[in-house]
Amino acid sequence: MANAPRRIDIAALIDGRRLGAFNYRLILLSWLITLFDGFDMMMISFTAPYMRDALGLDKPMLGNIFSAGLFGMMLGGFAFAYVGDRIGRRMAIVVAAFAFGLLTMATALAQSYAALLALRFLDGFAIGGMLPLAWALNIEFVPARMRSTVVTVIMMGYSLGTTIAGPVTVALAPGWGWQAVFVVGGAGTLVCALGLLLWLPESVRFLASKGRGADRIAATLNRLDPTLRATAADGFVLGDERQDRSNFAVGKLFEGDLRRLTPLLWIGYIASTLAVYFAANWGPIVYEELHFARSTAAYVASITSLLGALLGLTLMRFTDRYGPYAVALYPALAFPLLLMVGLLPLSHAIFLPLAVAATSFVGGAHFGVHSIAGIFYPSAIRASGAGWATSIAKLGGITGPIVGGHVLASGLPIVASFAILATCPAVLALSALGIGAVARQRRTTTAMPSSPERTGR
Repeated sequence: MANAPRRIDIAALIDGRRLGAFNYRLILLSWLITLFDGFDMMMISFTAPYMRDALGLDKPMLGNIFSAGLFGMMLGGFAFAYVGDRIGRRMAIVVAAFAFGLLTMATALAQSYAALLALRFLDGFAIGGMLPLAWALNIEFVPARMRSTVVTVIMMGYSLGTTIAGPVTVALAPGWGWQAVFVVGGAGTLVCALGLLLWLPESVRFLASKGRGADRIAATLNRLDPTLRATAADGFVLGDERQDRSNFAVGKLFEGDLRRLTPLLWIGYIASTLAVYFAANWGPIVYEELHFARSTAAYVASITSLLGALLGLTLMRFTDRYGPYAVALYPALAFPLLLMVGLLPLSHAIFLPLAVAATSFVGGAHFGVHSIAGIFYPSAIRASGAGWATSIAKLGGITGPIVGGHVLASGLPIVASFAILATCPAVLALSALGIGAVARQRRTTTAMPSSPERTGR
């Protein structure tokens, strides 16, 4: 005799279990595509000298090519976030992955400045939707207590991608031309995109929030937990949020306590992104102007990038345990260190380790704000919440290099740029504290299930 239909609380089911093979497979797929995301975004910087020589590009042209990719990312984040909340995370991610793989390979065929400009914009547009959608999908398959951890692990793939872009360029470009780097990056992306097409699941939280696809929900939950034996006849609910079948509207990002959370997240994210791009674009030049060897400046950039990633990895468990308050830690440490480096007369022997520590905390703080970008939004609009946050944050990425240029050309002592940079982590720390206060109030006022019951009659 067939079992009677059940009422299955998807939220309680996911929160009441540990990560299993299903989750690790999903994290690995997301990690791999994110690796090529980071590789694609950084290889343009390393291949730029070869492009300049081959195509006769000047510095303003190169600057426009860099900016075109970033501008495309900003717009793509808005567009794919909307698609992800309208038709689902899975198809939006797959389309974005195939698009940026093909566009990366197509860049190898560019023979003019105009072609490069257009392809980098389109490539950035596809890439812009990737990260927030990957975060949203993974967040919706892991317990709430592990969401920040999983997002941070996925971002490690992005960091590794940016790290290997230089060595791959050095290995390929001198003998095979800059085009070979784009062919390799695009081909790797397409292989990952095929894997996504074959194995990437749709978010069951998204399907349940929209009241659709009971058969798909049952099949996916049985993959997640083979002992469940769910069927399409079962009723699927989200015990921690209401169902929302309507389409996304920007006003939904400001409903209820989101009217405070969203602005705080955007402000902190913009400040953090501005700081990261300010340091990444102008850091080597600043160190050279302070009479450090060019090789030292290059090593400092690599070391701070690696330390920032490690600090972000260290932070993730504290963020899951203590919430957004933990995100305030690194910017709170970076702020006084940057002021010391920028305002106090220091010897080279003291200045360099302090500067490395300060900028590493800036990088670690950026991982922290990444990890909380999508966790406060309900499933029906989570892709849009994370997508809008990362896209709005690109305003800081666009502004950072410009602000740095004006600061360095202002006539101030060049070391003062560190003190000016200190305003960014200060803003992020205050924003994180504000987000933490709102999140704590949410926990105390929202009735949550008392036990992780996964089924009910």
